[in-house]
This record gives sequence, structure tokens and C-alpha cells, in this order.
Amino acid sequence: MKTSISVTNFSWRDGTMAERLGEIAEAADAGGLDALWVADHVLQTDPYGARPHETEMLESWTTLGYLAARTSRIRLGTLVSAATFRPPALLVKAVTTLDVISGGRALFGIGAGYQADEATAMGLPLPPLPERFDRLEETLQIALRLWTGDTRPYRGKHYALDAPVCSPLPVSRPHPPILIGGTGEKRTLPLVARYADACNVFDIPDGGETTRRKLAVLRGLCEGIGRPYEEIEKIMATRLQPGESAAAFADRCAAFTPLGIDHVVVLTTGPWTPETVDTVAQAARRLT
Repeated sequence: MKTSISVTNFSWRDGTMAERLGEIAEAADAGGLDALWVADHVLQTDPYGARPHETEMLESWTTLGYLAARTSRIRLGTLVSAATFRPPALLVKAVTTLDVISGGRALFGIGAGYQADEATAMGLPLPPLPERFDRLEETLQIALRLWTGDTRPYRGKHYALDAPVCSPLPVSRPHPPILIGGTGEKRTLPLVARYADACNVFDIPDGGETTRRKLAVLRGLCEGIGRPYEEIEKIMATRLQPGESAAAFADRCAAFTPLGIDHVVVLTTGPWTPETVDTVAQAARRLT
């Protein structure tokens, strides 16, 4: 089982934010973790922040570029970018740039977007839900077209590109892996089946019932379009509990394997520390 960490809280109080973030990335890189993800928000949305003044938030793709320079092997991506925050060509250019400068380590996490309070506060576009999903699908189509070097004009309902060009092309082949966030059965999972390399489910304390149901739906959707279900990596998001040991955490994650999970993405309460990253790294070694 692969193991990654997700950075959602940047509110370190000792030292500079850049240095602490770099130390976390270096610890994850040296510890053998598969990937480091960051949230794509402009306001702090972590509901588990330890103090109400923890409001610091860094722009995701700029941050990942910095982390690419601080690391050598770990993969880097967003969990997840909202399709409506940036025009598709600009978002794809950011992902491609990260992939090129990191030597092929970019991960493209994308979703329809959901934070209405953030959008209202910061003047960000957040159309009605059906339109957001339409824009998400068009963004995925544009990304795949750009990454294959297809320069034919693109005409969608919401986006039009007269002469799409992606130069340089990404280092990753055939393209940076695509993760589509969310588990909605009407719109999200059908998009996963058609476009994604990975899906993201959540550690809900119901004995795995929800995960089994969602993955069964995804399997059926894949069969319906003739795509091998096994091509899609199944990722579980879970939280390292305060004081949880590496052994206990590894045992808890091992229980995800019978559900069909391939990869665990770990969140933590408050900012990551080198010690909590080491706990996850130790657990990851037990899970390999």
C-alpha cells in the first residue's frame, strides 16, 4: 500500500513558514512516502485547526513548485484543485510546469469545487453545481488534448480554445496522473471511470460500508464503458490521530486493503511536524 501526506494547515509558530514547510517535505521525501499533497484554497478551511487564529494559507501550485526544489523523489499534487478557480489552459500549464521542473513528479488532483463561503469572501467563481461539473469535464478534456499535443480547436459549452498548445509537454507519460476528488455517484464517479487515474474515498467509521458501495458503483461504471477497473488507483483519505503510534496507525490502514484500497493519504490535526511525518513513514514501511 502506498502512503502519502496531505498538508492542509500552514500555521507553524516556530520559525518561518517556508522553512518549516520545506522541512516537512524533506522528511516525507527521505522517509520514502509516495506523495505530498496540498489543499488548493486561498483561505484556511481546515476544520481541525488547533487555534482559531490559524488562518495562513499558501497558493497551491506556487507552493508545489517550491517543494519540487526541496525534494528529489516524492510526487507532488493538489488534493484537489477546483476546476472553476482558474481557466483550464492556465491550470494545465501550472500542472505541466510542475511536472517539467520536478522531473515528472506532478499529480493532477481536480474536483468540481464546493467552498461557497470561500468563493463569496474572495470573489472566486463558483457556478451552480451542474455547471461546475460541466466545467470540470471540459477541463479534463482540454488537459488530455493539450498533453497529447492535439492543436485542433476545442469548442465546449463553457470553454473555447482556438489553437491549444502545450509546450513543453509534460515529462510524465502519457501525462501526469489525474485524481478526481469526490464520490458522487451521478456525476463524479462517472467522470472518474472515464478520465481519472485515481479516485479518492474517505475513512468513514461505518465498517467500510460506504467505501465498498462507492467502489462497487465505480466498478460497474468501468464495466459499462469497457475500461479495466484495476487501472484506477483507489485512495483513502484518513487522519493520524494525536498520539497514535506507527504500529497502531499501520494496523488501522492495513484494514483498508480488503476494501480494495491501494493508497492512503494521511491528514493531521494542526500543522505537520517532523515527528508526525516520521510516524507515518514508519507506518508506511510496515505496510509495504
